[in-house]
Amino acid sequence: MFTFSLTLIRHGETQYNRDKLLQGQGVDTLLSETGIQQGEAAGRYLTDITFHNVFVSNLQRAVQTAEIILRKNTHSSSMEMVLEPLLRERGFGIAEGRPKEDLKNMANAAGQSCRDFTPPGGETLDQVKLRFKKFLKVLFERLLDEHSWSAPDGSAGATAANMTASAASDVAPGGSADDGLQGVSVHALVVSHGAYIRVAIRHLVEDLKCSLPPGVKVSHLFSPCPNTGISRFILTLSQSEPGPVLSAARCVFTNRKDHLDDFTAAE
Repeated sequence: MFTFSLTLIRHGETQYNRDKLLQGQGVDTLLSETGIQQGEAAGRYLTDITFHNVFVSNLQRAVQTAEIILRKNTHSSSMEMVLEPLLRERGFGIAEGRPKEDLKNMANAAGQSCRDFTPPGGETLDQVKLRFKKFLKVLFERLLDEHSWSAPDGSAGATAANMTASAASDVAPGGSADDGLQGVSVHALVVSHGAYIRVAIRHLVEDLKCSLPPGVKVSHLFSPCPNTGISRFILTLSQSEPGPVLSAARCVFTNRKDHLDDFTAAE
């Protein structure tokens, strides 16, 4: 068995976020000054976490955020990023570059909720989920290729029972940057986008049945991720004939924004 941590971070604020405009994949902008400060705050928060693998959407706002976070990291500042198109934001078709209110109006006109509505030329939620599932396969294979089935401190032998038992004991009441990492020796960082991360979390929780933190509200789990919001999952893989499969998963926290206390993050 092989256990690792997966830390998901949304990119920092862009001017489009501030102006409540949809970006998707067709609008590829850099961070605003606030977004840069948010990235620096996230980097300081995670400064002592050793990330062994870093996967980043190849859109500029995600790449810039990852670069800032890694520069602030004590152990991973020279880590090579893998730019992964599978991590790109949901495509919003003809709504890209337009106010979010336009998307709501299109959804209302179609008699659908805004979340479930797909603008012409855009990606459905199922298509985004398929991209995330493909990314998980890439992630599993890459980590196992580089780290093998055995970890130096024995964390590869972690079981689902161990993970569940530790769920309530290794998360500090106020929240700490290393929550959930005790006994886990391989850590992966992923920098992506708000709508994509929301789909990813829903897949991990609803489809892959990961265990949840005690007392967590589902509304918080699936709420929009703030700019540089941080989520973390602990995943355990087991060997099978077709390839590695997920045998256990637990959510440590989602959408954490402790590092943003001094900022007003755009959603």
